[in-house]
Amino acid sequence: MAISAHSENRISHTKEYDHQSLEKMRWKLRWILKYIGFGILAKYEGAEGLEYFPAEGPAIVMINHIALIDPVVVLGAMPRNVVPMAKIEVYKYPVIGIFPKLWEVIPVRRQEFDRQAIRQALRILEAGECILMAPEGTRSPALQSGKEGIAYIGVKSGAPIIPVAVTGSKGFPTFNPLRWLRPGASVKVGRAFRFRAGDGRPDREALRLMTDEAMYILSGLLPENHRGVYSDLSKATTKTIEFV
Repeated sequence: MAISAHSENRISHTKEYDHQSLEKMRWKLRWILKYIGFGILAKYEGAEGLEYFPAEGPAIVMINHIALIDPVVVLGAMPRNVVPMAKIEVYKYPVIGIFPKLWEVIPVRRQEFDRQAIRQALRILEAGECILMAPEGTRSPALQSGKEGIAYIGVKSGAPIIPVAVTGSKGFPTFNPLRWLRPGASVKVGRAFRFRAGDGRPDREALRLMTDEAMYILSGLLPENHRGVYSDLSKATTKTIEFV
């Protein structure tokens, strides 16, 4: 999600988010993911580092994005329900579009500063839930430059960021039996951190630094061939990062 230089100074997010009414539906959908989706649409190998995932409270799950199936794999793998931010077009996908509607995925209008999506994300975080963001804003086998939306919401909410690396998802979903003979999708959860914003509202340069520092942390969880523009880990800094 891009951050406009002309974005509003303050976003109102005081409207209450009633997540209790959604929990029962989401847990049913998770059952479908685990026992049907991972058995038909994607080969799932498992998760590593789940002990880093907070047992309660708000969190922002930050993932890389290789294939269409990545957010679904993460939803099924995490120990708590996570609400993804996804391009608004997912609601229009034939058949599978019913899934984001039932889950109440946060629809995002890409290539713009989507105030409505950010308000909804902040309401969900205020309710103590977790959201999912793919900072690249697009699918790619190797990391692309992250968008500053991850830093903006991280600073605005104060919620910890949970880096989650996804590998082995390329080629899914598929009914091709040959793909099932190779290793499937797996996730690796890293140590949580927060942004140290300092005094005042961070400017575009500060948001850029926060985003890149977060992306380097995510890169460190990935195999070298998936690190992309963040492949040189010697350039990683933690000036704005505070591990929790």
